[in-house]
Amino acid sequence: MTEISAAMVKQLREKTNAGIMDCKAALKDCEGDMDKAVDFLRKKGLATAAKRAGREASEGTVQSYIHMGGKIGAMVEVNCETDFVAKNEDFLDFARNIAMHVAATNPVALTQEDVPADVVEREMAIYRDQAKEMGKPDQMIDKIAQGKMGKFYKENCLMNQQYVRDPDKTVADYLNEMIAKTGEKMTIKQFARFQIGAS
Repeated sequence: MTEISAAMVKQLREKTNAGIMDCKAALKDCEGDMDKAVDFLRKKGLATAAKRAGREASEGTVQSYIHMGGKIGAMVEVNCETDFVAKNEDFLDFARNIAMHVAATNPVALTQEDVPADVVEREMAIYRDQAKEMGKPDQMIDKIAQGKMGKFYKENCLMNQQYVRDPDKTVADYLNEMIAKTGEKMTIKQFARFQIGAS
């Protein structure tokens, strides 16, 4: 049986932000395999997030981020279940990090479902035109446009975007990690981004 060292637990904690006991258990279950242990904890975090989905998240915080020079700023509302977590430094850091991410990436919407219909129609029309310009057969045009739309959602919907401080995970992954860490339901409720000179 693989000996689980304190250094291994520390390394896994740094990779996943999971608790010490969870990291130890994951490494034991995965016989010391670091990559498998990371996957194990991610799945566990997702399971915890799913279990919490039905709970009420009526507490929370509004945090902001102003980029150097004051030309770009963002605000986010993040909700959780209890006042205790709402005042927790990790939770507040999470909200501030999401505000910074919004300032950096300028998402169009929170989720794919929130993208306004006129934006979807406009993008689809552009992608269809591009496919026609490339001489693609008619029966392929819609399929190509749908594929490009998938990429659009990935790049422009906050929950689907690669998190700027760790591109190996999405904002949704980061949120699920926080849910697993705090044991509470959390939601990113809304965001706004401001830029000098932008309408």
